[in-house]
Amino acid sequence: MAAAQGRLSDGAGGMDEAKDTEKDRREADTAPLPFRAAVDALRSARLRPQIEVEPTRPPGRLAPHTYALEAAVVDGDQDLADGRLVLLHDPAGHDAWQGTFRLVTLVRAELEPEMAADPLLPEVCWSWLTGALQTRGLTYGEPSGTVTRASSHYFGGLSTRPAASQIEIRASWTPREGLGGVPDTAAHLASWCDLLAQVAGLPPAGPGDASVVTLPQRRGPQSR
Repeated sequence: MAAAQGRLSDGAGGMDEAKDTEKDRREADTAPLPFRAAVDALRSARLRPQIEVEPTRPPGRLAPHTYALEAAVVDGDQDLADGRLVLLHDPAGHDAWQGTFRLVTLVRAELEPEMAADPLLPEVCWSWLTGALQTRGLTYGEPSGTVTRASSHYFGGLSTRPAASQIEIRASWTPREGLGGVPDTAAHLASWCDLLAQVAGLPPAGPGDASVVTLPQRRGPQSR
């Protein structure tokens, strides 16, 4: 999947990738039932048509059981924002999580340099995440994360390129578990997609999202 700032993951492809996929499937078949149910909910979630989501290889050694998705907000043949969502599960629980599940995310998009210089931008971006969860009535705990602004200026042979600024949100939170110890991962995925849409500058998906602050003057979309 092409991304607004380049690919989030660089797959080697070929036989190695096929072997990894088969290994992941075997591990998923032997995973605890709550984790399998949470992953099934992620796979069956219905999302906005502008957001393309696909499985990707999860990072290793973060938890006994992991599942990952990457996404891009697409407008025609252009990507407006991209991100990754990782589901972690430790049946024994985790003191820092205060639960057995954890969601970890990375979201990024390119901005106008003037917008990136706004001193309130980090607080606004964090409110997009918490607001997306609250709008859907989700309960969660132990949120943490960072909002990073980065600017690039080009010189010499690259001096014809305009200055570029990027916003990046890295965050994690503990979804509250429901029946059978399974969190509503489909709703959390939908909230995460709402965040992606906000960062991309898309209008709210429905009247319930109208109170969430949208991003003005975002940088033009990147070709895929």
